[in-house]
Amino acid sequence: MIIDAHGHTTLPETVYAWKAGLLSHRGAHGKSAPRLSDDDLRRALTSPTFGTVSHLEQLRAVGTDLQLISPRPFQMMHSEQPHRIVNWYIEETNNLIARQCQLYPDTFRGVCGLPQHPNRAPLDDAIAELERCVKELGFVGCLLNPDPDEGAGCPPGLGDEYWYPLYAKLVELDVPALIHSASCRSPRESYSLHFIQEESVAIMSLLNSRVFDDFPTLKLIVSHGGGAIPYQVGRFEAARYRAGREPFRESLRKLWFDTCLYSQEGLELLFKVVGPDRCLFGTERPGTGTARDPRTGQWMDDVKALIDRIEWLSDADRRRIYEENARALFRL
Repeated sequence: MIIDAHGHTTLPETVYAWKAGLLSHRGAHGKSAPRLSDDDLRRALTSPTFGTVSHLEQLRAVGTDLQLISPRPFQMMHSEQPHRIVNWYIEETNNLIARQCQLYPDTFRGVCGLPQHPNRAPLDDAIAELERCVKELGFVGCLLNPDPDEGAGCPPGLGDEYWYPLYAKLVELDVPALIHSASCRSPRESYSLHFIQEESVAIMSLLNSRVFDDFPTLKLIVSHGGGAIPYQVGRFEAARYRAGREPFRESLRKLWFDTCLYSQEGLELLFKVVGPDRCLFGTERPGTGTARDPRTGQWMDDVKALIDRIEWLSDADRRRIYEENARALFRL
């Protein structure tokens, strides 16, 4: 079985038109969420998207059996005010994802977005939504944005005790969080680059903290193959040797990593640095990588084809990456 642990929902365009309204009136007109039928939700998943065939057809084309879907991160508007419009949008998106999972129970499982807020706002809203989604909607995990300021401030690193109430709830519910930032207000970087930057900062903050001493069963997955960290591992390894501390590569194995990388070279390095036993298959398909490589004619987000070409991976390695690690981590 092929389990894609990094996927995002495809929703009707009316959802994003409603979101634009929320941003325009800032909640003055109330929530007024769009009323969508099951057929509307099916149509979104069975109509062409990202310049090619439908979401469901794209999964079938690359052999994905089960995909864990969450809100599109760049749409989550965590830095917007007032807080209620963020709460409304995230809650409604999670509700729609739950309905898609009910319509396609053999194809999808839900990973919830959290209504996070900037400026060190209390995490009460995020914790309440996590609990609702897991206990009432049957979701198997959540997204965790390490930068709710969306590039416009200086949020606490994930090693900061600010995050401890959320970590405690994740441990209590025994669900993992996929570290994945949202949009970016800075003109210096696109939101896509911001993802990589924030994942890198998140790893360094976590591994230079007491988080895993205080929460030894906490399950955190780093999106996009760990940002830039696997490529710079030697730099951080040298600092650890000078300090006489645990080797950096060993510390990295306290985390999990997805394979949402679109080159064979990047995937090989990830597996060599952290080990196939700490990696979960993930593609984000359909998404950023949904483009054909003109050199080969293949889809760049057909990550399974890239992994299958890595000759030194064993059959046991592939089983762990494609299925076993996700089953264990998400309790599927």
